[in-house]
Amino acid sequence: MVEENMTCFMQRKGENPMVFVLDTNKRPLAPCHGAVARKLLKQGKAAIYKRFPFTIILKKSVDESENETTYRLKIDYGSRHTGLAILRGQEVVWLGQLDHRTDIKERIDKRRAFRRARRNRKTRYRKPRFLNRKRKEGWLPSSLESRVQNIQTWVNRLKKLCPIGYISYENAKFDTQLMRNPEINGVEYQQGTLQGYEVREYLLEKFGRKCCYCGKENVPLEVEHIIPKSRGGTDRVDNLCLACHDCNQRKGSKTAEEFGYPHIQKQVKESLKDASAVNSTRWKVYEVLKQSGCEVECGTGARTKMNRIRLDLPKTHYFDACCVGESTPNHLYFKTKEVLFIRAKGRGSRSRTNLDRYGFPRGYLARQKFFFGFQTGDMVKAVVPRGKYQGVWFGEVACRKTGSFDIKGKDGKRIAQGINYRYVQVIQRFDGYAYGKGGRNLRKVQFLVVPKGRGFLA
Repeated sequence: MVEENMTCFMQRKGENPMVFVLDTNKRPLAPCHGAVARKLLKQGKAAIYKRFPFTIILKKSVDESENETTYRLKIDYGSRHTGLAILRGQEVVWLGQLDHRTDIKERIDKRRAFRRARRNRKTRYRKPRFLNRKRKEGWLPSSLESRVQNIQTWVNRLKKLCPIGYISYENAKFDTQLMRNPEINGVEYQQGTLQGYEVREYLLEKFGRKCCYCGKENVPLEVEHIIPKSRGGTDRVDNLCLACHDCNQRKGSKTAEEFGYPHIQKQVKESLKDASAVNSTRWKVYEVLKQSGCEVECGTGARTKMNRIRLDLPKTHYFDACCVGESTPNHLYFKTKEVLFIRAKGRGSRSRTNLDRYGFPRGYLARQKFFFGFQTGDMVKAVVPRGKYQGVWFGEVACRKTGSFDIKGKDGKRIAQGINYRYVQVIQRFDGYAYGKGGRNLRKVQFLVVPKGRGFLA
């Protein structure tokens, strides 16, 4: 049974991906085969509505009674990546992976540092207001709220493209103390690492009252971060050690491994912030899914793993999504061999001033987003008739008010510069996400569209 199911996935080498279909009133219909979509487009019975995910719109209306809501959206929620899959019975018609933003806290910390520096440097004194502000019920930090909103956005988008009536969601809970110490039990959950110790006394006992780096004894010792806070280290006790003043100064902002002491670096336990992020937001995501109007089924991580092993599928986020919940069938037949990779990018910044590393202005941005009908981030096709960049280019556009645009490739580097806006046409408007596709070789994933030189549309 397992071999038969895996063969169904591997042998569909030449099969086209399934295509979402809308009628002329933008009501979602059952997805169709890629060959059917090409035929409808060639005959003029349909037009391209969206490139990512690829969707066509018919030029006629369809009776609402033919619009079945038997499709199920499955979600494997993770801190960094969320797997998405759409199933109809035993058939998998669409696969996707949503990559969340992980730079929000870093950006907020940087902005806060600039604001504090300006406040103390040259502005008039203003009374701090942080104690006057109240947080509404259910408040989440921006870095966590972003994950919830990404899932909400894509559930709503997919509902507009496919008649989804059911949702399966992996509502997993992580025991972070058990992940640290597999033998923990009983009252040990309440005691913690520093039971009976102060931090400094704990470190003196742990490191034998000597410098971790040079081994000096009977000298004043300083509490030192193994991974500096400037490099993302925390104040957790397992990231602290003891060092003499000279070693502490020489180490500076290096990690212990960079300083030449990898055995000290190994004492830092792996961060559990990803598990904490899922624990903090799992019920918020569930509430968002309930608001979608679909029937929501919750599954555990153990059931997902059991289903994946039973079906003999690789360990990836989108295959995990196929296995979420009790509704997972005994066989899966993959009607598509492509995966849509979605990366959250945000929608820009309100800041109109570029700053240098010290927080001083180094350039100013225009106060408008659209230039000649284009916005930075739009996916475009540029047909350049002559000059250094003669040819056809695909990628993201970077706009200027002069009308001279740049085209960026998949790595964010400019592959064509100074392209007149008259040679550019929009493929898809920027919506806060970047897209890529992966085939059967899932490691060869290409974000956006262009190799070096002339590009191609994936």
